[in-house]
Amino acid sequence: MDNAGGRGDPAPGTEDRIVARAVSAGLLSARIRRIAGLAGIDIRPGWPRAGEWVAAWGTDGTSARRAARIAALTGAPILRLEDAFLRSLHPGRARGADATLGLLIDRTGCHYDSARPSDLETLLATHPFDDAVMAAAGEALEEMVRAGLSKYAATRDDLAPPRPGYVLVIDQTRGDAAIARGGASAETFVEMLRLAREENPGRRILIKTHPETARGLRPGHFGPDDATDGAILHDLPHPPATLLARADRVYTVSSQMGFEAICHGIRPVTLGQPFWSGWGLDDARAPLGRRRRRLSRTQLFAGAMCLYPRWYDPHLDRLCDAVDVVRMLEARARAWREDREGWSAPGMRLWKRAPLRRFLSGRVTFRADPKRRPLVWGTADPGPPPVRGTPPTRMEDGFLRSRGLGAELVPPLSLVLDRTGLHYDPARPSDLEAAIIAAAGRPAETLARARALRAAIVGAGVTKYNLGGAIPGIPDGVAVVLVAGQVADDASVRLGAGAAGGNAALLRAARTAEPDAVLVYKPHPDVEAGLRDGAIDAAEADLVAAHADPVALMLRARRVWTMTSLLGFEALIRGVPVTVTGMPFYAGWGLTDDRAPVPSRRRMVRPTLDALVQAALIDYPRYVDPVTGTACPVEVAVHRLASGPIPHPGRANRALSKAQGLLASRAGLWR
Repeated sequence: MDNAGGRGDPAPGTEDRIVARAVSAGLLSARIRRIAGLAGIDIRPGWPRAGEWVAAWGTDGTSARRAARIAALTGAPILRLEDAFLRSLHPGRARGADATLGLLIDRTGCHYDSARPSDLETLLATHPFDDAVMAAAGEALEEMVRAGLSKYAATRDDLAPPRPGYVLVIDQTRGDAAIARGGASAETFVEMLRLAREENPGRRILIKTHPETARGLRPGHFGPDDATDGAILHDLPHPPATLLARADRVYTVSSQMGFEAICHGIRPVTLGQPFWSGWGLDDARAPLGRRRRRLSRTQLFAGAMCLYPRWYDPHLDRLCDAVDVVRMLEARARAWREDREGWSAPGMRLWKRAPLRRFLSGRVTFRADPKRRPLVWGTADPGPPPVRGTPPTRMEDGFLRSRGLGAELVPPLSLVLDRTGLHYDPARPSDLEAAIIAAAGRPAETLARARALRAAIVGAGVTKYNLGGAIPGIPDGVAVVLVAGQVADDASVRLGAGAAGGNAALLRAARTAEPDAVLVYKPHPDVEAGLRDGAIDAAEADLVAAHADPVALMLRARRVWTMTSLLGFEALIRGVPVTVTGMPFYAGWGLTDDRAPVPSRRRMVRPTLDALVQAALIDYPRYVDPVTGTACPVEVAVHRLASGPIPHPGRANRALSKAQGLLASRAGLWR
């Protein structure tokens, strides 16, 4: 499905470009003009000429009133704009709020004005919702619900949730146009609380404060005087999904949280006339007679979230689909949650510090700070226990890292932060193991994103370092076995290779098991570049594929042998059988030929390859866009690695990296 330039039919009104004159400075912001422009609308300052429109923000603000006056004088029609239903991390009124990720652009009305139909209401009443639309909507709905996203995504998942079994009453800000335009008033909120008490006698009532009220930006309708007779005000920044999941009933006037309740399979009691009310999915106490169609929640979501908005991808500067925005906002929310308390990383190498500031939202200091969470690289000694008693979080490169070597000081696009252990240490659990176990329990239909990601990676030829190179001449029709060499003192070898560690031993084991195969030995890129130790004479190999393209080699191989190399994982996702003599994160789950003892905690779980990809490439790492410098989903990282621009360090880095790598290896200090 395309959202005016994405993957399906363009939304209404984008077939011909129009000019809309802005009568307020806010409508001339770069983000609003860019989204509108991609949707076929040129927003310009000035007075409307013949055939042009007047642009207005909503229905009741200064912009809208001025637009109405100009429209009355000139006869120009009004084009109404609003933020889309997934906006950003923080409310637009909040200090330092990020720009919106989407716009609602309506030619006939405004989605929250029930006095007359809007483009959205017409769409919901008439659209055929064909199979392609429903499939895309179902995917986006499932991901949004699973991520627990709301319009403003800066919510916390580390707070103890309220005890379940309450009646949830949702407040809104005073003066919100969606109240009066939705057939309600301040008195409706009084009536809502009264009804919640009468219809649920003796039940606890949780009054959900609006995020802008909780931040002191705008007053709401409920205050301490309403927190009586078992009712309490709730202004903690829980994800709305957390509150909805524990509620027995939900009451709302016209809050978007009512729509989110429907998305989560809840039937809210609605006292106003918002866009989502009256289609058979809520208990509408003020129904609109003209809304007669009965919709499924996926149809409602398809209209409101997939077909109506214009979603914007700031990473690729183009319109996109709802599922893309869900993934972008989820990545940003995760980064905000993990970084909000700040990090203390006093032992971090100098060259890593600038990339880490960007990666960790600027919330990292490189001196000891007991008020922040301790962070160390890999197996580094964290030093004395922190005052707070918080164990260190360990950081490492992700599995889709860069276009170039870490040992050449090329900054990473992905990193992992593990609070439990390290993914390459099989002696103890890690967050990645937990993610694999969780993904193994998911239904196959919820792993569509992982399947699509695997196909994209294979199709684009993306690997950890994305190094090219020619492959040596290998006769057609021969049985090629690829043996992956590693850095001799790499932490994954020291911790995970077991008793049979070492490149020479690996090569001998492969030759013993595969006496008739053409054995192709691929040295590690860091070793080839002279940056790390691990060179061997490779006498057991038929061919040494120095500086060769690993993807081309994998595609020629009928099997890959490795100790713990990530190349084994990269072979798995390309359908190449893998034998491991160590115990990397992807071994022990029934997907590899394991020659080392398998930890007991892995023996009882049998994830599919899709579940392994979900855990290792989606759930476990974080990604940052090297162009925008912001958190991004894995799909953006794959695009950058495959074809996008990636800043690269200068020539001086090579000399520095070589000296650093050799010194660190000899001293046993590499991390």
